[in-house]
Amino acid sequence: MRMWLFLLCCGLAFAETKVLENFILIDGTGRKPVMNAAIVVTDGRITYVGSKSGAKAAAGAERIDLTGKFVMPGIINLHGHLGNTLGLVQDPKNFTRDNLHAQLRTYASYGVTGVVSMGSDTDLIYTVRAEQRAGRPSTARVYTAGRGFTSKAGYPTAAPGMKGVPYEVEKPADVEKAIAELAAKKVDIVKIWVDDHLGKDQKISMELCQAIIAGAHKHNIKVGAHIFYLQDAEKLIEMGLDGLAHSVRDKPVSDTLIAAMKKRGGWQQAATLTREVSTFVYAKPHPFLSDPFFTRSVDKQVLDTLKSDAYVKRAASDPDLALYPGFLETAKRNLKKLADNGVKIGFGSDTGPPARFSGFFEHWEMELMVEAGLAPMQVIQAATRNAAEYLGVQKDLGTLENGKWADLIVMAKNPLENIKNTRTLETVWIAGNKAN
Repeated sequence: MRMWLFLLCCGLAFAETKVLENFILIDGTGRKPVMNAAIVVTDGRITYVGSKSGAKAAAGAERIDLTGKFVMPGIINLHGHLGNTLGLVQDPKNFTRDNLHAQLRTYASYGVTGVVSMGSDTDLIYTVRAEQRAGRPSTARVYTAGRGFTSKAGYPTAAPGMKGVPYEVEKPADVEKAIAELAAKKVDIVKIWVDDHLGKDQKISMELCQAIIAGAHKHNIKVGAHIFYLQDAEKLIEMGLDGLAHSVRDKPVSDTLIAAMKKRGGWQQAATLTREVSTFVYAKPHPFLSDPFFTRSVDKQVLDTLKSDAYVKRAASDPDLALYPGFLETAKRNLKKLADNGVKIGFGSDTGPPARFSGFFEHWEMELMVEAGLAPMQVIQAATRNAAEYLGVQKDLGTLENGKWADLIVMAKNPLENIKNTRTLETVWIAGNKAN
């Protein structure tokens, strides 16, 4: 009786233990896969991972047979946008608890177990994040930049549903006030939009960017920037920018940029290749619109709209349409060059805005990264270990190792043989809970 009370007081009497066994393990570290592997999960954390022969668990532990399956860490998307889109309409009014949770469930159903919302959030995001961190979530984990930065009437405030979303700063004092607000809310990253939409919109000044980067760093917060132009990327990295939240797309990356990123520890936070695809793919019918892996999470009305003659005609009428495929190819070549030269590569898709579909596009992103010349193992590491490192959460997430949360996906086929095999996922676990 006294022993039972001791265990109860120590929180051990009701420990929940699961044993996943008989699978092939891809742990996210880059090590060779482990055949006939096992993971022991106690109260959501990994207490053993490796060969099944070494696994030990208390009698009565739930045992889950995954014979023939492949297991890897959950995907972490370092560039998404939560809450504002409903159907194909973007508006801050859509940022409700129901819509937010629906999107987090969609991400999780595709094996995306964490998502960084990059600069378009309302204060509800902090409440949901706090609720998750107080327990063991069963939907995608939330990280947030809160509200991002642009200049007065700057890009992207002219886009539908974006007016009033970012901070529109005019002077360093505006920056200081906004950074203080974000720091008080303990944002996970700070976001700047540095773009002029091919000369159509106002672009934030480098003086204000410098103030944002310096201000965030005073609070030990990383800064990621939406960029398009090589020249902007070079200047921002020299200022100490932590991550490029998109690929450089106007021209090949320079040796100057590569050297600066390596010297200063700058990351390619996310390549967002699917963001480029989304700019031209709807201008004619595409097979993915009928892919069951895509359609299972998309409202029929949305699908019908995407396939409609009117929608296709509107997409095809974009005066810059002919430029967009070239931007994608430049982004792919730049990703490969950065990776080959030792720049750290993260993972992100810029999903969430209209027609950039959460979950499906992350798997497409991985496919495009392989098309760019990265090996499947490199891509998996970018989306797991590297993403966690960039966020500073590698102690708890990103690889399947002792002491970390059991955030993982189970697949029927080997993604190292073909990255598209990530689409054979069967179950998703977050903190030892089956995603729902």
